[in-house]
Amino acid sequence: MALLTPQGVKEVFQFQKPKGREHLRRLLHWEEFDELQDARRSILLDTLYDSVIFAVGKGFPWGEVAQVVKFTEELLKETKGSSITEAVTILGNKLRDYQRQFNTTHLLALCDYFHNTFIRHYKLYQYVLGHDQEVNLTVAHLEVCAPPQPLPLAEGTDRDVWRHEQQVAELRMAEVQKRANVLLLKETLHLEQAHLLQKAFGGQGEGAPTEPHQTLRREALERLVSEAIRIQIQCLQELLQYEIQVTFDILDLRLQKKTLDLNAPVPFPPAIAGQPGREESLKSNKINKGKKGKAKK
Repeated sequence: MALLTPQGVKEVFQFQKPKGREHLRRLLHWEEFDELQDARRSILLDTLYDSVIFAVGKGFPWGEVAQVVKFTEELLKETKGSSITEAVTILGNKLRDYQRQFNTTHLLALCDYFHNTFIRHYKLYQYVLGHDQEVNLTVAHLEVCAPPQPLPLAEGTDRDVWRHEQQVAELRMAEVQKRANVLLLKETLHLEQAHLLQKAFGGQGEGAPTEPHQTLRREALERLVSEAIRIQIQCLQELLQYEIQVTFDILDLRLQKKTLDLNAPVPFPPAIAGQPGREESLKSNKINKGKKGKAKK
């Protein structure tokens, strides 16, 4: 590995983690790599960066921090493929080799650090850093649509008021639909009546003239007139019954609307002075007070 300088590790520590890792990669003369495709090198870089953070946190001088990074990389390479017993032995030998590089306190701190991290999770390190991994990576580019900008709260409507307005609107729409149904039935009955009259006057009945200029007999004429009257009465009766039912339905809808208006919720916050609703309320109060005064007199 390239020997890091005290100034180099100082710069690595001063950066935030993403920039610090990237700066450490350049100081180690590593080529750029894809963090997702080359997870092993990414984890190795994280391990070296963490050793810098550990050493600085324990108060190691900058020169010793560089030696800790070197110690870490050598330990990872020398223990590759070894058993955990062999790894402990290698760690002990390396600590003896580096005892001149660190004082006793820092050497013990370094020993504790690798026992609590590297040795404790040794099998995981060996599995990740010592075996080739088959990476199946699927990249999907998804478009994230941000929610629309909400309107100012001052333009909002109280929930209860909004529900009341929706209920009133539904009743109004139902009444409009009822009236539209009446018009539709009138048109349908008019077409049906025309069709029945056309059928009745089609000359199929007994006594109807067989030639264009032949006159109708009295009985045939009476029968045609009676049939025409029956058809008209039948259509009018059906229309009248439907209009009566629709009238009752509309009255029921208006009653529901009136009930809703009487129980309409009070908007929050209440209208402030100067607004139309407030002014009307004040005028109403003055009129009521005036009436009460006259009644007392």
